[in-house]
Amino acid sequence: MKKIAWILPYPIKGSGGIRTLVQNINFLVDNGYKCDVYFEEDYSSTKEYLYKQITEYYGKCLFNIFVGINFKEEYDLIFATSSKLTADYVYYSDIKRKAYFIQDFEPWFRPMGEEYIEKEITYKYGLNGISIGKWLAHKLSTEYKTNMKYFNFCADLNIYKRLKNIKQEKAVCFIYQPEKYRRCSSIGIKTLMLIKKLRPDIKLYIYGSDINIDFDFGVENLKIITPKECNELYNKCKVGLCISSTNPSRIPFEMMASGLPVVDLYRENNLYDMPEEGILLADATPEALATAIIKIIDNEDIQKKMSNFSISYMKNYPIKKGYMQFLKFVDDLLKDKPYKQEKISKIYNNKCIYPSEEVLNANNILKKEPTAIKETSANIRKLVKLKQKAKYNICRIVMNKFGK
Repeated sequence: MKKIAWILPYPIKGSGGIRTLVQNINFLVDNGYKCDVYFEEDYSSTKEYLYKQITEYYGKCLFNIFVGINFKEEYDLIFATSSKLTADYVYYSDIKRKAYFIQDFEPWFRPMGEEYIEKEITYKYGLNGISIGKWLAHKLSTEYKTNMKYFNFCADLNIYKRLKNIKQEKAVCFIYQPEKYRRCSSIGIKTLMLIKKLRPDIKLYIYGSDINIDFDFGVENLKIITPKECNELYNKCKVGLCISSTNPSRIPFEMMASGLPVVDLYRENNLYDMPEEGILLADATPEALATAIIKIIDNEDIQKKMSNFSISYMKNYPIKKGYMQFLKFVDDLLKDKPYKQEKISKIYNNKCIYPSEEVLNANNILKKEPTAIKETSANIRKLVKLKQKAKYNICRIVMNKFGK
C-alpha cells in the first residue's frame, strides 16, 4: 500500500478550501492509499478534537490525524497545502516525492512586502504542483516555472441541481465572508446597496459567515448554511454574486449547477475557468457589479439562457471527475512518469462590463462622510493619543508572540 503524508492548515467552519482537501484525501483512501494528515502543534488541539471538527464541518474523515510535524513512518509522497509553513516543511523533508496542492495565489492574501515575497518563494521550491482550475496552473508554470497539473472546477450534482419544489424570488444572494479579504466583502455590500436603491423590490441574501452583523438597507443574513441549504438558496434566487480575487471559487460552479446565473470580477484569475455563457464578469467596482446584476435581473431571456446553459455545462463536471483527475496526478507521480506541461488558454472572451449611467447616477449613496468635528480640549486629545498608543503596543506584543 502506498503511503502519503499531508500537512494541513487547521479546520475552519465554512472553509471551502479545506473541504476540498478533505474530500480529495478521502478519495485517495477509498482508492487504496494510506493517508496520514499532520497539523502544526498549537499546544491546545488533540487528534480527537481535530477528528471531531473535520467530521462536523466536512462530513467524514477516513485518514489518520497527527498533531505536530513529526512524521511517524516512511512515506512515498508528501503534500504541502498552503504557503504558510506547510510548503517549507515539505521542501526540507527527507521524503523523496514532494507535491503542492494549490487552491489560491496566496501571495495576494498579503500586501506587497516580506510575507508576499516569502509566499512567492514557495512556488520556486520545485514541488510538483496540482491546482484547482486552469488559471493557477497557467500562472505558476509560466511565471514561476513550476511543474503544474490541474483538476477542473466541479460540483456535487447530487446536491447542486435544479429543484422543482422551490418558488423562485426576485432575489440576489452574495457569499459574504468579511474574515477573508479576498472575498471583497465591502465591495459586495456596496453593490447590494446600489441594487436596493435602484430596484427596491429585489430581495437580498448574504451567507457564508457566522459573524453577527445586520445591515440597515434590507439584507437577510443567513450566516453559514449547509450545502443542501446553499442549493435551495441558489434555486430561490435569480442571480448569485461571488467575488473571486485570488483564484475562481468553487461557489460559482455550484451556483451554475443549480441553474443560477453568476456575476463575478473581470480579472485575470477568472478568464481561464469561467464559461462566458453562464457567468458575467464585471469591472472590480460596486457600480459595475451592480450593472451586471441588474442586466440579468431585468431580462428574463438572459436569465433563462444563462440558467439552461449552466445546468447543461456543469453536467460535464461532476465532482468525481475532479477526484479522478487528482488521482491520476498522484498515480503518475508515484510511477515517476515524465512530466509534460499542457498549454492553457482563456475561455472567457466576452467584454468586461462597466457601470451604466443609471447606476453611476445613484452612487452618491456610497459617499463617505468625514468624521464629525468635536470641540475637545488638548488634554482630552492627549489622553486619546495615549490610549491609541497603548492599544498599538499591545497588538505588536501579541503579533510578535503568536505570529502574524
